[in-house]
Amino acid sequence: MPSLSQRVGRFTESVIRRMTRISDAHGAINLSQGFPDFDPPQELMQALAEIAWAGPHQYAVTYGAEDFRQALADKHAMFSGQQVDPETELLVTCGGTEAMICAMMAVCNPGDKVVVFSPFYENYAADAILSGAEPIYVPLTPPDYPIDREKLEAAFRQRPKAIILCNPANPCGKVFTREELLYIGSLAEQYDCFVITDEVYEHIIYAPHVHTHFAVLPGMRERAITCSSLSKTYSITGWRIGYLMGNPEVVDAARKVHDFLTIGAAAPLQAAALPGLKFGRDYYLGLQALYTQKKDFFLQGLDRIGLSHNDPQGAYFVMVDIGEFLARPKFAGMDDTAFCEWMIKHIGVAAVPGSSFFREGGGEYIRLHFAREQRTLAQALERLQTLVTA
Repeated sequence: MPSLSQRVGRFTESVIRRMTRISDAHGAINLSQGFPDFDPPQELMQALAEIAWAGPHQYAVTYGAEDFRQALADKHAMFSGQQVDPETELLVTCGGTEAMICAMMAVCNPGDKVVVFSPFYENYAADAILSGAEPIYVPLTPPDYPIDREKLEAAFRQRPKAIILCNPANPCGKVFTREELLYIGSLAEQYDCFVITDEVYEHIIYAPHVHTHFAVLPGMRERAITCSSLSKTYSITGWRIGYLMGNPEVVDAARKVHDFLTIGAAAPLQAAALPGLKFGRDYYLGLQALYTQKKDFFLQGLDRIGLSHNDPQGAYFVMVDIGEFLARPKFAGMDDTAFCEWMIKHIGVAAVPGSSFFREGGGEYIRLHFAREQRTLAQALERLQTLVTA
């Protein structure tokens, strides 16, 4: 047999999705892969039921149905104050995941460098490799994950083509302050690079923290490539509808990549999701309140159990310190991945090993998520209580 591509040997399968498969096999409570166990808004489900009979069932315009792109532009303007031309500055993709690889392949040449904060969502490293780029990792230090300005500028001195910025950040829940974003923007301008943002969790923010759209910062509209998704905002992770926004030249290039990767996002699902994009501000305030309640309930439960964790500022993930457990004789020789597999089989709760998010280290952490019904979280906490006495 001929040899396989060298690039696929430089990354593994998704650890997150692997933990879900193991969880499913053992009937565990899945707090690894971040998707809700509750329904989307009724308006979307009703629209989906109607569209099953009325259509559309054929291809939409490759880069997104016209009414869907217009609704995306209107929603973005409502929250950012920035007007986006849906004809030249928007691309609808098969999830935020495809938006990111389209952005990377649109701007990166083989050998280009891309700055990635560590810890990072595992797709970013793979996206860099698939697009022929070389990641430059800049560490963010637990538990608060501040930017080390010296290390960040040292990375920029290597003349990267882009920096990937997840805000709010997966897995650590960091929300970058306006001051931090302005500093990143100043480096992008000084060293002439793109800023590719992942803003999937923009509406899941915990007071007093606020989300700042990077593209609205002074001088950043031309450099910013915004990737996002409807998955988390409307609890429709399986619908796989994402989008990319940027200047017309970048979007035109990304549309070419998208066309030959997937042709287009599902036409019926774009139509069914359209009502969500037309929700008023009350929906998003309700979403924030919902996740604030879930966060408070789950983190207070972790505190009662005695599990050490960070305090996420956004998104719905929490990093739990398992260093104490790994030091026990019972777990001698286990790393964080083996520990997560043990948890699934013996505790009945699935987590993601922290080392899958860090360039170096991270093996003393696991990531849990709380996008679950309160009764599910309560059951998970009851099971996690047994971890302390294991």
